[in-house]
Amino acid sequence: MTLTINYLFWLVGIVLLVIGGMIAVDRDHPRRFTAGGFWIIYALIFLIGDKLPLELVGALVIAMALIAGFGGVTAAKPKVLSEAARKASAGRLRNKLFVPALTIPVVTVIVTLTASHLVFGGTPLIEQKNVTLIGFGIGCVIALAFACVMTRDTVGQSMKEARRLVDALSWAAVLPQMLGMLGLVFSDAGVGKAVAHVTTAYISLDYRLIAVAVYCVGMALFTMVMGNGFAAFPVMTGGVGVPILVNVFHGNPAVMVAIGMFSGYCGTLMTPMAANFNIVPAALLELPDKNAVIKVQVPTALTLLVVNIFLLNFLMFL
Repeated sequence: MTLTINYLFWLVGIVLLVIGGMIAVDRDHPRRFTAGGFWIIYALIFLIGDKLPLELVGALVIAMALIAGFGGVTAAKPKVLSEAARKASAGRLRNKLFVPALTIPVVTVIVTLTASHLVFGGTPLIEQKNVTLIGFGIGCVIALAFACVMTRDTVGQSMKEARRLVDALSWAAVLPQMLGMLGLVFSDAGVGKAVAHVTTAYISLDYRLIAVAVYCVGMALFTMVMGNGFAAFPVMTGGVGVPILVNVFHGNPAVMVAIGMFSGYCGTLMTPMAANFNIVPAALLELPDKNAVIKVQVPTALTLLVVNIFLLNFLMFL
């Protein structure tokens, strides 16, 4: 049996279904039916979306947007342990708290590098085309096991904490997937070709460094507009990356993809559109300025963007 990406989707769907159910039965939640229904609909898309008609899946997504748009996804007052209990737990665990977090990337890398060798009877143990995502899912499960052992708590408590975080993030938790799909819609609609036309008409891309700068800065700017590097990637790569950097200057597409996405993430640091990264943390930390996180990150983002331009110009054409 091959471990496919569907198992990861089902796992996410089960978690979301439990969270939605917990919210729906919470009588203290100000919007328990609409908020719970939002996450239950999202769970159904993960669980059985591939078996539903495309029109119905689209209708479910529209229903989610309407629920969120009319304020149906609000957070309840979080139920947490007392401050004394949390301080005692933190004092006991100290830096061991980083172990579960570091487990996820370590397991992901190990699975990614060894998956091609995990073949039994001619059948791969892990689906090769999605090996990184599957490795990430395996890493999360192992990290959860480590966290339960270290904290001497249960999976049930982890679900309560997951519910609390999802409740706090609200609809912004869905943004990465939605904006990623928006990038594909833009690509199919020909936005990449429009970008290519505008850039070639008004900017001279005969010089390699200028073309590289346009690609990296464009990735950052489109990410700032759409809130997600995955949404910006097909637009800029289809408009400038492939036709100019690869086809004209014969650069290495693998390097372009890696550093291009990194440039997009520079834009993520500087935009309120990336609400789940920049606005929600400010709200959770109860900062007086909702843009405080962005203001602190801007100098780092701009510095990294300049470094990315020179790295791409050097490494892509080795």
